Amino acid sequence: MRSLIAALSLLVLTMSVCPVHAGDYPDVPEPMVFDMVRPLGARAGELEVNTLAQTRLSGPDQVVEWAPEIELAVADGFAVELELPFEGTRVTDYKIGLQGTFGTLANGRGVHGLQYLGLYNRENTRWESSALYLLGFRFDEHWSMMAMVGLGDVSSGRDGGGRLLLNHSTFYDLSKASRVGLEINFKSGRAQEALIMPQLHHKLGGDLSLQAGLGAAHDAELGWRPQAGLRIIREL
Repeated sequence: MRSLIAALSLLVLTMSVCPVHAGDYPDVPEPMVFDMVRPLGARAGELEVNTLAQTRLSGPDQVVEWAPEIELAVADGFAVELELPFEGTRVTDYKIGLQGTFGTLANGRGVHGLQYLGLYNRENTRWESSALYLLGFRFDEHWSMMAMVGLGDVSSGRDGGGRLLLNHSTFYDLSKASRVGLEINFKSGRAQEALIMPQLHHKLGGDLSLQAGLGAAHDAELGWRPQAGLRIIREL
């Protein structure tokens, strides 16, 4: 809980020192798998509900992992999220996300910020925290990228935890409605994990859109295995 209070205090301080003005940031997509709380620079009042479902396509643990969530920009450049992760029909965690935007870079082509994720695991009754620096960049009308680096799985338990988190996603806009991307995730530690996820983002019409991907996930025990994911998004 102390880490949550500290993260919230830091994000509020960030917003007061580096105020964000709506419309002053580039259009940089969110990766499908790694969690973001609205795009960086989101405008006050933006509200979104979405659900990500993923499953491994081989091996002993082919359960569907899915997580409905709600995201709200409570001020320009500052957003909060509540999420409920499931494995099959079982709720595994309670999750909260906070995200603040520092501002723009490179004459408005880049945008950066800070994110905090807090996760309470119901099985081991521990609170785990992650903090990441976020950097997005729009190269031209087609190409953009989002990068994140930070420390994750810092636990309230005895071992303390703490693992390096890396995400890099590159996107190419095919049209106003569709884009393709390649997302790469890495988590260090004894139980090292990696993910390579090619993906398609498509606006279905109105405020509804989807993201779908088919890639490969790696863990220390079972190596590389195919993994599929689908996210359905509704902006309110």
